[in-house]
Amino acid sequence: MTHRVGSMLIVDDSDVQREHAVALGREHGVALIHQAASGSEALALLERLDLPPDVLVVDLEMPGIDGVELIQQLHQRRIHVPLLVASGREGALIHSVEIMARKLGLTVLAGLQKPLRAGPFQAALQRFKPPEQATGAPAATAAPTPAFTRDDLASAIAVGAIDVHYQPKVDMRTGIVRGMEALARWHRPGSGFVRPDLFVALAEQEGLIHELTMAVMARALAQAAQWGRRGLRLSMAINLSQRLLDRPSLVDEIAAMVRRHGLKSEQVVLEITEGTLASRASTALGVLARLRLKGFGLSIDDYGTGFSSMQQLARIPFTELKIDRSFVHGSHQRTNLRVILESALDMARRLDMVTVAEGVEMMEDWRLLQQAGCAIGQGFLIAKPMPASDMLPWIKRHQPRLQELRQNALPNP
Repeated sequence: MTHRVGSMLIVDDSDVQREHAVALGREHGVALIHQAASGSEALALLERLDLPPDVLVVDLEMPGIDGVELIQQLHQRRIHVPLLVASGREGALIHSVEIMARKLGLTVLAGLQKPLRAGPFQAALQRFKPPEQATGAPAATAAPTPAFTRDDLASAIAVGAIDVHYQPKVDMRTGIVRGMEALARWHRPGSGFVRPDLFVALAEQEGLIHELTMAVMARALAQAAQWGRRGLRLSMAINLSQRLLDRPSLVDEIAAMVRRHGLKSEQVVLEITEGTLASRASTALGVLARLRLKGFGLSIDDYGTGFSSMQQLARIPFTELKIDRSFVHGSHQRTNLRVILESALDMARRLDMVTVAEGVEMMEDWRLLQQAGCAIGQGFLIAKPMPASDMLPWIKRHQPRLQELRQNALPNP
């Protein structure tokens, strides 16, 4: 649902640029537009206003209090107005300020280069949400901070209340579905959905991660076998907690479960988050090596978010490199992201690893990844995670999109 921006404050020391932004705001239907020629003037105006503006457009280069200082002042004064950051400087600088503002807890609608253009400016305003929704509060079906205990989680695992949703992984040349990632979901009656990061963290802290992982794996492998019987042979990616890498019996447990479901180990990809391995590499190496010997795929998940990426690739026999969405989303707009992304893809090809880009949400990023030779794409552009019952109908709906997704694809190497 789109919410109209009713008021705006434009902070820019250039009269020409400020008036241009005013004109763009008027075109978008903003009824009340305030102006300030400096950061100090903007702060004084915000103190006087009975109601804060819906959106604050901040130029970064200004005499006195510049845009960066203004954003920091807003945080210190607890003035939380959604921001649109603008500058004539390079995109990397603008992106850095966006990250800074978000880390301060502020909402950033966009970072735009000047002179402002109508399309991107209006697209940014369309992301506006009223304060009570801009805080990231979950929908009515989800519990903001559900109260649950170890016993609640243990009971849910025991009775099979932990569900599994599946997110498609598709071939970037053809758009055809090649695999799924299994994602744990927990719906508590009367409380709604519990955020996975919360209950997974509890499982790790309270010694339930083995039971949780095996429950998710059993359901995911059973589902893969069922799809296989219907002629849909897909790989299945399953997250593996670093807490399990010290467990001597893990390799045999997983191998036995795969055999029980009539699958081959080559169909299963175990995803291990990069950052979790640094402190456990010595104990994890044996487990991971044995999994590879048995034919399982090993994926380094969230690649690029840790500090030991190269070291992990040199030590551990990974078969797949999964690039974190922070390097994927918006990469078509930002040179620094594009360079890092293309370098990672090139390195992975040289190491004979499958490349997976997660968090693909825009067609422009899909095209860039396609041209850069990424093998597999995953993200909301393709599909959100869904229950198994929705998968076959989704595949039928996905067929008409294949031609669009294949445009500009590189030929087979």
